[in-house]
Amino acid sequence: MAYLANKTKFFIGEGETKKEIEYLMEVPEFGKTPEKVDVTTLSDPIKKYLPGTKDVGDLIFKFLYSENEEGELNYDAFKELADNDTVETFQLVYPDGTTHQFDAIPSVKMDAGTVNGALTFSVTMILQSDITVSDSSSTLQ
Repeated sequence: MAYLANKTKFFIGEGETKKEIEYLMEVPEFGKTPEKVDVTTLSDPIKKYLPGTKDVGDLIFKFLYSENEEGELNYDAFKELADNDTVETFQLVYPDGTTHQFDAIPSVKMDAGTVNGALTFSVTMILQSDITVSDSSSTLQ
């Protein structure tokens, strides 16, 4: 069965402090690509490599700039953490229950605006931990 990205949810915090941040519009690719470590010698006919440290790339999430039902601006949830270089736990939950959880320091910026365009902002995550993946049969929700 195919799934749409619709209903993907994003959370800040863990346990009692876990809170959904609404109006998520885009999520980045998730995966790990190892750096290539060159081990080629002068006698090798082709270049040879070993897998090095894995890189997840840039984790950039896009949100609609908006308030929730309590009147809290979703931008503010990230701005305070970014201003203080605070490490926080984040969780991305897909519609099938698959979960990615990680610790990061967010960096937030307002996106460009246009005539008749919705205001959006982007959050780049500066990763501070490995990414824990749980499948739909064992979600962390």
